[in-house]
Amino acid sequence: MDFPAAPVASGSVRSRSSRLLALGALACLWSLGAATPASAADAVLEQAAKSGEVLMVGPADSPPLVMIGPNGEPEGYAIELARRIDRQLKAELGNNVRIRFAPVDNTTVTVGAVSSGKAGLACGVPFSWENEKLVDFSLPIGLSGLRLLTRRGSLDGSPASLAGQSIAVVEGSLGAGLLGSLQPNARAVSFPTLALAVTGLEQNKVTGVLGDANVLAGLRHQRRLSGVRLVPEQPYVSYGVGCIVPENNSRLLNVVNLAIAGLLQGYLEGRPEAVASIAPWVGPTGVLVVPTERVRALFESVLLTREGFHLGAPAPVAPR
Repeated sequence: MDFPAAPVASGSVRSRSSRLLALGALACLWSLGAATPASAADAVLEQAAKSGEVLMVGPADSPPLVMIGPNGEPEGYAIELARRIDRQLKAELGNNVRIRFAPVDNTTVTVGAVSSGKAGLACGVPFSWENEKLVDFSLPIGLSGLRLLTRRGSLDGSPASLAGQSIAVVEGSLGAGLLGSLQPNARAVSFPTLALAVTGLEQNKVTGVLGDANVLAGLRHQRRLSGVRLVPEQPYVSYGVGCIVPENNSRLLNVVNLAIAGLLQGYLEGRPEAVASIAPWVGPTGVLVVPTERVRALFESVLLTREGFHLGAPAPVAPR
């Protein structure tokens, strides 16, 4: 793998230190598929046939989806999915197209890059009906929702407890849109990324951070934060999480869905490689500490909406 950086939209690199990090480590290259002619409706693959690459974007400071590993390479649940998509593209198209991963600030920038055609793929994106108008979503890869990260003994998460409090939100996010209706008297404090919003909480600049529960839990785990908790017990809003591609790219979406279905089925069958791709991020001993039975129940429900998936005999595991 190689890691040159490639910002894709204005505002996508957060600060001087973040720019240096991005330039040093984050734009990951994977070989994907051959330059096979794509239909006119599949603009991403048609362009990939000419350029030799598909651009994948997403925030690189959003554990358990994407984070920077000890070797300076991106890792996480979304990266494991990207590897599966990589294999599916190779199986169907050949070996001459590659995915290039570029970090962006947040979900809003991610969706904008994909909807405009500047990027062809993103994984770990919360579903919303508004975003569904802009991009096409894959099969779900998980569930999440909006919750509040706050110091213990501070807020209980009820709307009444937010009155008069400074609450961090990410610009243009679902949380930013919800806070006003949840508690009109809360004071919204905008940050460009959820990671920076959590830093604001650590520095006592805000009382709480309203955002994606999975990423907030991931940041709490990554930073080993003590004395904080997620409230309320049930999210204010729940939603599915999936991958996205630009609209009218059904061929690419089929490849993505096949890769997702294969990974979920492999986990349900207990195949070691599939379990190793998922358990460290969402399993009972992983970042999110989700009981195995809950993970299995979700994956089974996702696959029940489609045709039964048969993986065949396990293939040898290739070294990474």
